[in-house]
Amino acid sequence: LPSVLCLGDCQLQTSCRIQKCTSDFVSITSYLNSSHKDFDLEFCNALRAYSACTYRNSKVCRGNLVYHSAVLGISDLMTQRNCSKDGPTSSTNPELTDGPCNYSGRTEARNHEGVKTSPTYLFCGLFGDPHLRTFKDHFQTCKVEGAWPLIDNNYLTVQVTNVPVVPGSSATATNKVTIIFKSYQDCTEQKVYQAVTDDLPAAFVDGTTSGGKGNTKSLRIVEKVSGKYVEMHARYIGTTVYIRQLGNYLTLAIRMPQELAMAYEESQDLQLCMNGCPSSERIDDNGHLPLSVMGQLVTQSAAHPQSAYTLETATTKCHEKMLLKDIYFYSCIFDLLTTGDANFTAAAHSALLDVEALHPRKEHWHIFPSKGGCGVGKGNKCSVILGLLCFMLVVFL
Repeated sequence: LPSVLCLGDCQLQTSCRIQKCTSDFVSITSYLNSSHKDFDLEFCNALRAYSACTYRNSKVCRGNLVYHSAVLGISDLMTQRNCSKDGPTSSTNPELTDGPCNYSGRTEARNHEGVKTSPTYLFCGLFGDPHLRTFKDHFQTCKVEGAWPLIDNNYLTVQVTNVPVVPGSSATATNKVTIIFKSYQDCTEQKVYQAVTDDLPAAFVDGTTSGGKGNTKSLRIVEKVSGKYVEMHARYIGTTVYIRQLGNYLTLAIRMPQELAMAYEESQDLQLCMNGCPSSERIDDNGHLPLSVMGQLVTQSAAHPQSAYTLETATTKCHEKMLLKDIYFYSCIFDLLTTGDANFTAAAHSALLDVEALHPRKEHWHIFPSKGGCGVGKGNKCSVILGLLCFMLVVFL
């Protein structure tokens, strides 16, 4: 019976590349964020590219159920998003996603032993006064005034410069970011990006907006909001970087494959994203503080004349942006009480949005306080956030 059904076309069916079309679509849309105003436009472009790929494979895939499901799924999605069938396709060329300049394609090919395995990704973020979320999902608040390396490995160097935000306080925030994408095979030459407060360019320092030969665009910059928000996509190392300006300061979020993040020498171990802040720079003292001191300390600190906010008004302000009382919510309160600058509310909220866009594990997006500590997922203990907040307020103010 199988021989009859093949009707001489079995050899063609084996070359059906519908899974390639689907993986290309997933790769393209993984860079999109539904909160952006141009999300629908870019999603439609990606859908048209997906549709074009299925059309190119229509003959060899005509007996493949996955192919027919994909075609129906594309049609449904285009209807839901009001996408026109004619129009531009995604700028990422699906035919160029394999090869040495596509990290996910390289990794799948190398690890393919009957079952495809996806690479493990890590997330790091820096925002506010400043608050650091490391690759290990440890959340810290540090002084780190001056220039500090967030990442320094064989593929990427990221350095931030932090300056005081309140006279007489040890609170700092980021006003400069420097990123070096190191040269890699034929995928890109070395590219340097630099942003400072009120100058968030959509180009590298040499004036280009992409790296790589021809149309491969293995490294590119995408301006999302002029002068306020840019993204960098380094496809050859599977890395994405978001930089925003909110108020007078910058925020940073990075997703990078674990194996590349770990590729560094012993002399490069001072990396905030990898190993956290040095103990001498930590404000939270590992966060081990009793909740019983919370009320007294916050009341004293909230009355400090440096901030126009009280604990009550700061809580109300942060609750406008963040409904869940996770560590980003409490960081927002801390920043308002420390600086009185409402822009830090937007910074905390945007930092959480970046986590949701880039962090590979949804169950780890939020870090919640609990009676015995707080956890990122099950089994991971960290500081009592409310107690930590109180201690930081006293140290800062």
